[in-house]
Amino acid sequence: MTPIGHKIFRTLPALLLIVGALTQHACREAPALHPLSDAAVILAFGDSLTFGTGTGPQNSYPARLEKITGKTVVNAGVPGEISAEGLERLGRELKRSAPDLVILCHGGNDFLRRMPRAQTEANLQAMIGLIEKSGAQVLLVAVPAPGFMLRAPSFYRSLAESAQIPIAENVLAEILTERSLKSDQIHPNADGYEKLARRLAEILSEQGALLSD
Repeated sequence: MTPIGHKIFRTLPALLLIVGALTQHACREAPALHPLSDAAVILAFGDSLTFGTGTGPQNSYPARLEKITGKTVVNAGVPGEISAEGLERLGRELKRSAPDLVILCHGGNDFLRRMPRAQTEANLQAMIGLIEKSGAQVLLVAVPAPGFMLRAPSFYRSLAESAQIPIAENVLAEILTERSLKSDQIHPNADGYEKLARRLAEILSEQGALLSD
C-alpha cells in the first residue's frame, strides 16, 4: 500500500464517524413546514387534552394558541374519544374547517383503556394520511402513556419519521410531570395549557409555519 493509501486507511474510521453523525442528525431533524398566511386556519384535533378538560374553554390550548399566533384555531377536541372514533370523525372536521395545518393530539384514551398499541398506531397513521390528502400540513403531538415514568410510546416518533412531519415529542410529558401544571393526573390546568400552547407555537415557529414580524 502506498503512503497515500495508508493515510486514507487511517483516516477512514474518523470519516465514517463524521458521516454517521451527520446522517443521524439529519434523520432527527423534522422537515420545515410551509409558512401560514394571515388567514390560515389551524385545526386542533384530539380528545380531552385538546378540548381543555381541567380548565375553562378560554384557557384550552387551542384558545391560548389562537391568542399567541393571531391565527384562527379551531378546537375539535372530544373528551373520552378513542383513536378509532377520532379516525371516523376526522374527515368531517377536515371538510368543515378546511384547515391549512392540523395539530394532531390523540391516543391517550386508548392507553387508559389498555387498547392494543398497534391499533392506536394504525389509527394515527390513517389520520395523518387523511390530513395530508386534504392538503393540510401536520404537527403530531405525542401523548404519554400512564406509568411510573411518563413518556410517549416510541411509535409516535416512528410515525413522524415515516410521514416526514414534525413532532412535539416530550412537551406533554414534561407538563404532566409538574404538579403545579396539572388539574388531575392526566389533564393540565390553565397554566399547563398555556405552557402547551406556547411550546407548540415555538415549534411551529422553528419549523417555519409562523413567521416573526
